[in-house]
Amino acid sequence: MKILRKITALALVALLMISLVACGDDAKEEKNSLTVQFVPTNNDGTMEAQAEPFAKYLTDKLGMDVTVTLATDYTTIVEAMGSGQVDVGIMPPAAYVQARNQKYAKAILTSQLGKYDDATGEPIEGELTSSFNAEILVRADSDLNELSDLKDKNIAALGASSASGYIYPVAEMKNAGIKVPGDVNITNVNDIPSAILSVLEGQQDAMFSFEGTRYVFSGALDKDLVSELRVLYLTEGEIPNDAIAVLPDMDEELQNKIKDVFLNMPNDEEGLAAMSLWGHMGYGEANEAAYDTIEEYIEVAAESCRYI
Repeated sequence: MKILRKITALALVALLMISLVACGDDAKEEKNSLTVQFVPTNNDGTMEAQAEPFAKYLTDKLGMDVTVTLATDYTTIVEAMGSGQVDVGIMPPAAYVQARNQKYAKAILTSQLGKYDDATGEPIEGELTSSFNAEILVRADSDLNELSDLKDKNIAALGASSASGYIYPVAEMKNAGIKVPGDVNITNVNDIPSAILSVLEGQQDAMFSFEGTRYVFSGALDKDLVSELRVLYLTEGEIPNDAIAVLPDMDEELQNKIKDVFLNMPNDEEGLAAMSLWGHMGYGEANEAAYDTIEEYIEVAAESCRYI
């Protein structure tokens, strides 16, 4: 009887050990590397050159290998999150909404930008905001003064997936009775500097962009953009800033580590340099409800395309 009890006990111990090993096999392996991706605001190679220092910064702060890649456009970053090739996306708002709706991404933070005076268009020193407006820019000497003046004109846009570079201005033009396309001619350009030059050189009459474009890119093109361009129209609708988004199934402890790194970026020089890639000045908790408005604008902008 004692022998039987001993055999039974040994069998139970063996079974327990097998179970523990099996549980270890099924458990999710601790992640030891990350891939971060962002959409560049220009294609002149300068942002690509800064990707490596940013990767090193994140590697040092997170204590794990981090690779930073650049998306070719808003669509590719969504696809990369969906396929699991990218763990963390620094995502423009419309791209984030698309990824969120397909359960590809979850926002853990929203970027903060410098606030601008809606009446003067000038930056407000010391004030940050989690949202912004889109604007339509024209040459300072242009005879275009209101939305209706844009009929039969040429406009540079940043692609149908850009909130400020297409969706918001197009939706509000449509609400004002202007068919897009139809009443205006839209040309998609690769980046904001290209759009700016197309207007300054007379190839386009106007361009869609984000509030403060003249200040953000002032000096970058060896132009005095504040005096050479003016704001024809500022959208009524406010757009939530870029989302810092992660894969929905990411370990919560890792999510919190990533959040802490981004929240502390304003506190050191390397962090400030990394934030300057997108003009970010800080980060705050993400508000999902703020991104819901984008879906309403997307619907209106898409409807406008059917009025040709």
